[in-house]
Formats: sequence, structure tokens, C-alpha cells
Amino acid sequence: MIHLKDVNKVFGEGSSSIVAVDGVSFTIAEGEIFGVIGYSGAGKSTLIRLLNGLEMPTSGTITIGGLEISSTRGKKLREARQKVSMIFQHFNLLWSRTVKDNIAFPLEIANISKVERERKVAELIELVGLKGRENAYPSELSGGQKQRVGIARALANDPEVLLCDEATSALDPETTDSILNLLTDINERLGLTIVLITHEMQVIRKICHRVAVMEEGKVVEMGNVLEVFQSPQEPITKRFLSQVTEPAEAKQAMEHIKKEFPSGTLIKLVFVGERTGQPVITSMIRQFTIDVNIVQGNIAQTHDGAYGTLILQLVGEESIIQEAIHYLNEQDVRTEVIGND
Repeated sequence: MIHLKDVNKVFGEGSSSIVAVDGVSFTIAEGEIFGVIGYSGAGKSTLIRLLNGLEMPTSGTITIGGLEISSTRGKKLREARQKVSMIFQHFNLLWSRTVKDNIAFPLEIANISKVERERKVAELIELVGLKGRENAYPSELSGGQKQRVGIARALANDPEVLLCDEATSALDPETTDSILNLLTDINERLGLTIVLITHEMQVIRKICHRVAVMEEGKVVEMGNVLEVFQSPQEPITKRFLSQVTEPAEAKQAMEHIKKEFPSGTLIKLVFVGERTGQPVITSMIRQFTIDVNIVQGNIAQTHDGAYGTLILQLVGEESIIQEAIHYLNEQDVRTEVIGND
């Protein structure tokens, strides 16, 4: 569906040039929800502009639906853009237009008849859950409702690809969940390919099939979300995962327990699939003479299965602690020592 090969984007020339995208190659399958995560300046926003043809690569090729948009210009490019829609962090709605008129706007530009516009708008309002708010103005809507209008407008021309540029960053957690659920529903109902740009690993975990991690313009790690959560390879990926596995309250709890039991060893366990429901810790406690303090734990779902993390402090003789860690590894539980005083 989407294929990038050796894509580079350089702004400026000579010593003042900036390499925003550096040798990026990947393929996104039709109907996939593909996440791109990176911190500010990683190149992800430039990448999304390359995908919708607002920027052209300095070198390399971008093919969407069989059309190489990186070498397409003029009318053919404008037609191709109609198949690639976008939703934004700050909604980009027309404030002088009602909900239904915002959604109808791209249809007006495409010279769709009034009867067909009204039919399509009514269908989209139903799809995104805004029935009864058709005549409201953006100033009368909540953040989540505004983003639903943005999604409906993006779907008006029946695109094949939906690009989401930090689409939930301006929303509270509960509203974020509702928008992510809507995107998942749209993906399943319409078979729409979704490319989601974000800096939040929770967003990736909740809806993406695969993820690419960007740093300094490069894709440094890529894979199925569950696999990346289970075995992150790059330091930046581990930093992103800590958003999910080591929230602020967990870090506070770790500091507290290290003061209470300064000789203990802190470890993080990762459980995947069926292992999330197995009594592995109980078995370990029964076999080894150590004390175990539970610091923090959670189980979350990804598209490919359950993913659980548990942070423990093991207190006892060092040799026995190492035996216990070895036992956990034998049970297909990945362990990582994250603190040892």
C-alpha cells in the first residue's frame, strides 16, 4: 500500500542544511494501523508531509497505492492527495462553519452535488458519533467533538489513507481513548490504512499493529508493537516504553522502597501472552529464600496479545537472587535489573 525506499529530505544547502529525514525505508500494508513515534525534532512531522505530497523528498521514492507520488506533479498529484487525508493536533476547523458545513467543505471543493453532499455528511456524522450536533459551531464543541469533526471531514472524499499528526496530543486521557476507539472502529469498518504520528507510547500500544521509532531523522527500530514492547533494542525505544511501564508513581515507589530496603535488587519483569496469567512469582517465592516487595505492575492489551510488566524488589543473598532471576528467565519471563544498591 505505502512503500518508502531510501527517502531523504534535506532543508537548506551547504553547512546550514538540515537533514530532517535520513534514509528511511519501510512498507505499510493495506488496512494496517502503523505508528511512527519520536520526540520533537525526530523528523516524524516532515515524514508525514512527505506522505501527503506537501513536501517532496530530496532523494528516494514514495509509492502509495501503486502511484509514485515522489515524482508526481500537477493535476495527478492533486488527485492523489484526495486519497490521502489528514487530521491534526489542533483540529484546523473553519470556525465560521457549523459541524455539517465543516464536513461538507471538501465535498464542495470537489464539486459534489448538494443532494450527494447532504447524504454523505449525514452518514459521516452518524459514523463519528455527532448526531444531534450538526448545527453546532466549533466554539460550542469539546476537544473530542472537534476532533470527531476533523475525522469526519477527512473521510469525506473516501480516502484510502488517513494520516494522524499528533491527533490526540491536545486531548485529556479519557477523550484520547474515545478517539482511538473511533479510529480503530473506522479502520475495521472501512479497511482504511492509518498512519499515526505521536510521541506517546500509550497511543501506539492501544491501536497500532506496527511501530517505527524515529531519532534524528532515522528509523532506528521497527516491528510489531507487542514484539517491540517485549524486547526493545534501542535506548530511545526503552525511554518511550518507560512511559507505559514506569509511570511517575512507580518511580516514586521505587525511590521509597530503595530507602526502606537499601540492600535489595530492583528488577522489571515482562510477561507476554499466556504468561501474563501464570503464577510465576508465586512459584519463585516458594523455591527461593528471598523476600519480594511488589513495587508496581500492570497488564495491557495490544493488537497481538496481552503485555504485562511487574517491578519487584528482591531482598536476600546475592547468589540466591541471581538464581531466582535465572529461574524467571527459564520461565520465558524477560527480566531487567533496574536498580541495585
